[in-house]
Amino acid sequence: MQNEKEIKEMVKEKYGQIAKQASTCCGPTSCCNPAENKIVGYTVMQDEYTDLNGYVADADLGLGCGLPTQYAGIKKGDAVVDLGSGAGNDVFVARAIVGDSGRVIGIDMTQEMIDKANLNNQKLGYKNVEFRLGEIENMPLENSVADVVVSNCVLNLVPNKEKAFAEIYRIIKNGGHFCVSDIVIKGELPENLKKSAEMYAGCVAGAVQQEEYLQIIKNAGFKNIEIKKTKTIELPDEVLKEYLGEDGIAALKKSHVGIFSITVTADKN
Repeated sequence: MQNEKEIKEMVKEKYGQIAKQASTCCGPTSCCNPAENKIVGYTVMQDEYTDLNGYVADADLGLGCGLPTQYAGIKKGDAVVDLGSGAGNDVFVARAIVGDSGRVIGIDMTQEMIDKANLNNQKLGYKNVEFRLGEIENMPLENSVADVVVSNCVLNLVPNKEKAFAEIYRIIKNGGHFCVSDIVIKGELPENLKKSAEMYAGCVAGAVQQEEYLQIIKNAGFKNIEIKKTKTIELPDEVLKEYLGEDGIAALKKSHVGIFSITVTADKN
């Protein structure tokens, strides 16, 4: 079983590759769709962003599994922190809401993603947007800085989720809240699928049971926990067959095991 350090290095390496390949689509592994400049195999989970104010195509790598800003209750002038900000997709959407009087900070542990996000921001010229290199379990932020924290399909990749949500609680102001979209599971995924590093970085095998996920949030001290949206993730056979045989795929589809995207909100009172 991999330890936390090994998992972090694996995820960092994977998303570093994605950032580079998205910049020069397609890369040597032909993992992306040149017509869309997105990563094939990851977009099965994403919701549609293109109609949102602030959307920047170059910042959208197709790695999300929801629209956290849609339910985040962000207001003009708010200070917003986006965890696992990647190339800046949700950061720029949040910036369109907070306006010039607000502030948006993106946190990502992958230098290649930070570089791509900064390049995108330089083109846009926003002075109240910044991207910081750091881990969610140990964020480079002072206490009580955020009115709202958002995250999109990232927290399930964090090995120590208890510490991650404790850090989220620390950086949110009293009276603030978070809204995250993430992957959870119901039932037990096949072992071959869980062990796959590729599927882990693709936001499936790293997911925990929904009940456990919500309990971690509660244990961190958050109140008024609410699932705003649930979406079933249907992985196509061409993705599954790399990790499961035909019998395994059939068994998975007949079982009650489910992979879901949930968008969750909670308050810090």
